[in-house]
Amino acid sequence: MPRTRRSLLGGSLAVPVSLALSSATTPPAFAAPLGSASGPTAPSAAAAFVRSGRPGAPWGVQSGEITPHSATVWTRSDRPARMYVETSPSESFRYGVRRHRGPFLGPASDFTGTTTLRDLPPGQQVHYRIVLTDPDDPRRAGEPVRGTFRTTPASRRHDVRFVWSGDLAGQGWGINPDLGGYRVFEEMRLRDPDFFLFSGDTIYADGPIQASVPLRDGSIWRNITTEEKAKVAETLAEFRGNFRYNLLDRNLRDFNAQVPVLAQWDDHEVRNNWYPGQLIEDPRYTVKDVDTLAARARQAFGEYFPVTDLRGGRAEGRMYRVMRYGPLLDVFVLDMRTHRNANSPGRQSEDPVGILGGEQLGWLKRELSRSRATWKVIASDMPLGIVVPDGAANFEAVAQGDPGAPLGRELQIAELLRHVKHQRITGTLWLTTDVHYTAANHYAPERAAFTDFAPFWEFVSGPVGAGGFPAGKLDATFGPQTAYVQSAPLANMSPSENPPYYGEVEIDGGSGELTVRLRRQGGGVLFSTTLQPGRVGQ
Repeated sequence: MPRTRRSLLGGSLAVPVSLALSSATTPPAFAAPLGSASGPTAPSAAAAFVRSGRPGAPWGVQSGEITPHSATVWTRSDRPARMYVETSPSESFRYGVRRHRGPFLGPASDFTGTTTLRDLPPGQQVHYRIVLTDPDDPRRAGEPVRGTFRTTPASRRHDVRFVWSGDLAGQGWGINPDLGGYRVFEEMRLRDPDFFLFSGDTIYADGPIQASVPLRDGSIWRNITTEEKAKVAETLAEFRGNFRYNLLDRNLRDFNAQVPVLAQWDDHEVRNNWYPGQLIEDPRYTVKDVDTLAARARQAFGEYFPVTDLRGGRAEGRMYRVMRYGPLLDVFVLDMRTHRNANSPGRQSEDPVGILGGEQLGWLKRELSRSRATWKVIASDMPLGIVVPDGAANFEAVAQGDPGAPLGRELQIAELLRHVKHQRITGTLWLTTDVHYTAANHYAPERAAFTDFAPFWEFVSGPVGAGGFPAGKLDATFGPQTAYVQSAPLANMSPSENPPYYGEVEIDGGSGELTVRLRRQGGGVLFSTTLQPGRVGQ
């Protein structure tokens, strides 16, 4: 088998930790802010902070679940605390200040918590600051941590702009202080998007981080490491530590404070290429039941992102959902992990489970039919027509390399595409990541073996901070044609050799036109195309 991003994971080993950072309660503010030359804060300063007895939130803040009149904000405390949130239309908080009482942050949620802010004005910039207080003495309050977001516009006249990418801290490429950490997040922050679609592989729970990695040119890639990143994640504490790891990066914390996140998961939140019911043969794991790992990963995901339905590992919560961002945009967030069948050669002529499961497919068809938004973005954590192998005979995504009529998981996608055409659902496009390169693929029935669908685009981006890989092959079943592609020439090239990719979507409030731009850190726009509203096919 060729060396792919997935096969490489199987050979990684746990390694000793250096540059170690305490993971349970010591906050990352005690490490040097990445991108600065000041060095680590002195231990005495850390001790003084602890002795002060005032809760702190050095992992920063996040916002999400934005609507015209509400939003959810997140933080993590360094000890038990009560969460309060103050909001104001003024960045200086000189007027219009409202106070919202939040939850108790304790060990049951790894000291994380969210507060839903209500009765907000639509289409407006809202500034907030989170204050943590001692649960036994509210007068003992920590320093406020600030953030901002824009509520969803109620009017069609407002432009909409968002960015998307995925795959962070993968294949051994973590936070490199020599390069200033995850600098791509600062570049995206300066684009001032309305939100960030984090399209899966938000962590690499199966990817240990070594202190140093030799590069092809003889230089050394240096990582910040933590105890939880020294091995594959199996315990709930280790999954939580994987999410905390990325928040050690100041660029990401600054980004989170300004840009709301819409997060979905893929495989690496649990382990490479997992599916329900899988038994793990990888000798690095003592837990062999992937469902046990998935439950722990799901709980940690819900604790470390502002996703209310998933907090506390709630069984009734679900990863797939729709975010309605005003009259111009609905984003349908898919979950191609939880409800799929086992990876296989994908040649079956009947497949009612597929990659979405019957319930999720029915939900997606209903919600697409009900949507009145000008544009309907289907956020898919895996691509449709790119062949993604899983070992020598099985396949991980939808396509399986057979260019003929739909088989296996393709049957479910064919049913969905047929529904879009026959229901005359306008303005659909697909966004994805997963394959570690960027591309614009156009699907058309005149090139396809299956022809009962309307033409559409699928745009691929990422990785935002992981190994780069060569472009994959296309399966001709749905007639894909590559309009643009850029990828690494070799497998698992570091972010310093193959800089991160991200995509940008902008909708003009006047014309309704939607423009997609594929971008690269430090490289500007690689590809751009503009789609017209009101069409069933593009």
